[in-house]
Amino acid sequence: MNFVAIDVETANADMASICQIGVAKYTDGKLSEEWTSLVNPEDFFDYINIDIHGITDEDVTDSPTFPEVINILGKFLNGSVCISHTHFDRVSIGQALRRYELPEFDTAWLDSARVARRAWEEFAWSGYGLANVCKKIGYSFKHHDALEDAKASAQVFLAATEITGLDIESWLKRVKQPIDPANVSGGAAVKRDGNPEGELYGEVMVFTGSLEIPRREAADLAANVGCSVAAGVTKKTSLLVVGDQDISKLAGKAKSSKHLKAEELIKKGQNIRIIKESDFKELVRYTENA
Repeated sequence: MNFVAIDVETANADMASICQIGVAKYTDGKLSEEWTSLVNPEDFFDYINIDIHGITDEDVTDSPTFPEVINILGKFLNGSVCISHTHFDRVSIGQALRRYELPEFDTAWLDSARVARRAWEEFAWSGYGLANVCKKIGYSFKHHDALEDAKASAQVFLAATEITGLDIESWLKRVKQPIDPANVSGGAAVKRDGNPEGELYGEVMVFTGSLEIPRREAADLAANVGCSVAAGVTKKTSLLVVGDQDISKLAGKAKSSKHLKAEELIKKGQNIRIIKESDFKELVRYTENA
């Protein structure tokens, strides 16, 4: 039961724009070391992201950049099993490494959301967000603080090991299997409605802006990994994918009507994550290869 847990916060919809990192190390299932730092993303801060985590560009002015904390991260991640809740934090780390042309970590990644979907029947198909699962296990934390979220992810995993009896090696294998092992046909690709065995099943995705790939192809990719794809932003939307070119224009320039509507819903408390197209592609790649 030796592992690390990680979480990041970002400055804007570019998942490489990491502005806070939190890492917690567990030895024999007990917290043994923790580290957190604000990070200067060398990028602009979108007010939507500020509303979520409360971090501003002024807060990170004197903070290290991502390359300046890479050695500390390497000490925790290299040679370790690393737990994060969903693939988003893993993709953010990967995109930041690519931005600065840094080598990838030698890490075995384990998604605590995938663990929760297999450990608790009620979370198999929906409701497996970090806050909701932590409510189930009785763990209180300050959401959207990187270190707090990292430790919460670890607690989800530890609770799952306790109720199932599976150790970390067993979970690394179990998350690659169908949620319902008896349902051998569940992994077949389902278009638009979302593959029910997909790792992102329950997410409702909307695309906006100028995409590099055709919308039909993007919708197929999303559906294959479990996302339902909708034409417009509603209260059911959980993911908005914005074209990379549109993201680059966001600092003080116009946003699409879908983007603006998503931000309005976020202000009202709706849990919508906004990401750019290239991050969406990486998310699909990690999900398919997990």
